[in-house]
Amino acid sequence: MSTIFVTGGTGFLGAYIIKELVQQGYKVRALRRGPKAPAFIPASILEKVEWVEGDVLDVISLSEAMEGADMVIHSAAVVSFDPAGQMNMYLVNIEGTSNMVNIALEKNISRFVYISSVAALGRTTKESHVTEEKKWTRNKANTAYAISKHFAEMEVWRGMGEGLDVVVLNPSTILGYGDWNQSSCAIFKTVYEEFPWYPGGINGFVDVEDVARAAVQLMESEVSNQRFIVSGENWPLRQLMNTIADGFQKKRPAKHATPFLLNIAWRLEALKAKFSGKKPLLTKQSARVAKSKTYFDNTKLLNTLPGFSFTPLEQSIGNACRQYLKQHPGS
Repeated sequence: MSTIFVTGGTGFLGAYIIKELVQQGYKVRALRRGPKAPAFIPASILEKVEWVEGDVLDVISLSEAMEGADMVIHSAAVVSFDPAGQMNMYLVNIEGTSNMVNIALEKNISRFVYISSVAALGRTTKESHVTEEKKWTRNKANTAYAISKHFAEMEVWRGMGEGLDVVVLNPSTILGYGDWNQSSCAIFKTVYEEFPWYPGGINGFVDVEDVARAAVQLMESEVSNQRFIVSGENWPLRQLMNTIADGFQKKRPAKHATPFLLNIAWRLEALKAKFSGKKPLLTKQSARVAKSKTYFDNTKLLNTLPGFSFTPLEQSIGNACRQYLKQHPGS
């Protein structure tokens, strides 16, 4: 039985990757920084995992944790649009990935699967259609998170040049049942609380369990040294928020947050955060993403994995809403 070493296993996507691996019969060893377990994953799954304490920035603990592993799925990352957390994000995402690559080479890991992001492909200020062939260009549309994931990928490709067998996944915005105070799950809480504004952007979205399945299937495949966009459908953000609102039987957002209003809003949030000490709900970078119109092409993945199909977003959102309502009745 192969041993798969997973980082980010207590995070949203990482936890679902662990669930998929356990269900497929793999022996899973997962890195964590504390005892907290993801409450949205059944305990019967988590108890089958060999949890090891460590950190991607601590090369000693990382080296010990990776000893004896056959393959690696590296999903640990910091996602933040808050300028205050930018340096830590760069450190974890870039240096942490560099550490992972170096130790994987040292331990002769047979397969290294890196969970990147479509952000690492770069955005443009104009409406765009994105495939795996898109070349990174420096421009103001790229967030600090995108920059961190781009340079993290460079570490992975550097590892490939040194003999590491790699596969890179670039998921779009991930949806599903998790901790609605964290990551992309927060949009469910925002809509549940009947936030009245909707932005005018268009983005790619994908079910979290689809990304987990794709990660494991690509790990098992014979494809090497390639990247894959993992995105189910491209939706306007208004359609996304309306569908979530319907799933919760809440009011749909009815006010259009124009680019002008978004620019005012992030400045007000920055001012409020300065005096309150709390993280801003909207930043300059997240506002930029909210008004962009980007379409992601999933053709390469579907051609590479025969039989793989994406969960329709309406079904994915409906399932997630029902689980959130069970977890937070009367919130």
